[in-house]
Amino acid sequence: MQGEDTRERVGHAGEHGSGRGGAVREQDGSAGTDDGGEGSPPAAAPAGGSSGRPGTLGGPGGPGGPGRRGRRRTLRWVACVLSLLILGTAGAGYLYYEHLNGNIRTDDLNLGKNGMAGHKVNAAGQTPLNILLIGSDARDSAENKALGGARDTFDGPPLADVQMLVHVSADRSNMSVISMPRDTVLKIPECTDRSGKVYEETGWTLTNESLSRGGPGCTVATWYKLTGITIDHFMQVDFAGVVSMADAIGGVPVCVKDNVYSRNSRGQGSGLKLKAGTTSVKGEQALQWLRTRYGFKDGTDLARTEAQHMYMNSMVRELRRSTKLTDPAKLQSLAEAATSALTVDAGLDTVARLYALAEEFKQVPTERITMTTMPNFYSRRPGFAGKVEPLQPDAEQVFRMVREDIPLDGKASRRTAPAAPASPAAPEDPAPAAGEIGVLVQNGTYTDELGAARGRATEIAGVLTGKGFTRAAADSRTDPQDRTVVFYPSAELAGDARAVAEAIGLPVSSVLKSTDVSGVTLVVGADWREGTAYPKDAAGNDAKAPSSAKPLNAGDTGACMDVQPGFTW
Repeated sequence: MQGEDTRERVGHAGEHGSGRGGAVREQDGSAGTDDGGEGSPPAAAPAGGSSGRPGTLGGPGGPGGPGRRGRRRTLRWVACVLSLLILGTAGAGYLYYEHLNGNIRTDDLNLGKNGMAGHKVNAAGQTPLNILLIGSDARDSAENKALGGARDTFDGPPLADVQMLVHVSADRSNMSVISMPRDTVLKIPECTDRSGKVYEETGWTLTNESLSRGGPGCTVATWYKLTGITIDHFMQVDFAGVVSMADAIGGVPVCVKDNVYSRNSRGQGSGLKLKAGTTSVKGEQALQWLRTRYGFKDGTDLARTEAQHMYMNSMVRELRRSTKLTDPAKLQSLAEAATSALTVDAGLDTVARLYALAEEFKQVPTERITMTTMPNFYSRRPGFAGKVEPLQPDAEQVFRMVREDIPLDGKASRRTAPAAPASPAAPEDPAPAAGEIGVLVQNGTYTDELGAARGRATEIAGVLTGKGFTRAAADSRTDPQDRTVVFYPSAELAGDARAVAEAIGLPVSSVLKSTDVSGVTLVVGADWREGTAYPKDAAGNDAKAPSSAKPLNAGDTGACMDVQPGFTW
């Protein structure tokens, strides 16, 4: 199968210590060449799920009885659980339990040197759930090589060419998904792999390279550095996993507004060929849809992301109403292929744990699932033509809404929260008096477009002094940040950091643990370039995702892709 355009790996401008050059793999248009990640499956995979309860095998009822029907139902849920978003179709199962557990590969959740902040619970004691879905373009098996093409990349470092963060609200009433384009320009933080090898922080590079710097845990660390969103789990799949899932479902309806053939005169394109209207795609054709860039809208990676969202939403609807996944032999085969294609963190390393996760997803109604793309603009950095960067303040608004567990669809929850525990938790130790808290204030307002706002560290240190933090002092060091944050180095200073944030009106999600600081450190970000009061808009008054995030509701059955001129037939 042919892919599209170029599988790129850029040099790290200003990188210190990565030891890798800036080789770019060019495509000559010959058969078998690939697109540079054009083909990563959206982090979607099929696998097994289990309640961990005994009795499924050889259970009561005998052939044709309740036990057999239960196994059939179980396998259907197993297939659904690890579909692209595992969006809400899970049940219990024990068939091949231990065998499937052995198929699942694991890796460390976070390879960054800084830990992630804990979740803020809601009034009912509930916590949100965040899972990073990663589509790897690895050509590390015969099947993945056949599907992915690009012979010069066989057995090379994989790229994280699909990255989607799934946020399930604390009350499980809604789900928000943020896609980060694979061509996003950013700095990858220092990561240390399982063997102890250290990959130093990069200069400006592409986000998809994070996977090759130690594994999926570095992709998690990269997301956390950019967004401040605490990630609970990751799930990574490859080409073969997507094809297996699409085959098992029996087809996912997709729509194009005109006949489309994704192939240009240089041989670039996924090879997808569809007639105008709705077509049910499966197997390799489904993978072609997910990989297609040339032929959709303006032929960019952003158009491909939109097509992936349409596919995912359609698959969710299909899975939730499907009666096709009832063939035990087909589903057993699917479970084998799916778990073999799956890499997860230790918190999801058994089908029982995957089942428990799926039960959480299952609670969210289809019409409350919102797909978005990180708001972005085309980079003007030398060497990054055609690549994108986060568009501020819109990108930070989306990240902040997820951090604060605010639905991206702008709808309030109608669910009744469970009663709070009868016995309240023991109160935390009170923070010391403001005058006893030492605070360093840094100017992090620099942006490429506007530069740095002069004097911000001194001005905000003065604000804190006026609020009783008499040990606040301006620090001449700068640390550019999109949003204003308060860092603290250890647990005993967490209360001090929260007191500083509260004093200036920062949300609790802006208080982060970091080993890069030695004491409480307030970094005034690009969201607070002027004034002595933290902006209300930055603090989070927006009710829904901005239009630049291109929100798409999973309940929208009328979505249809525009076809790029020159790619019709």
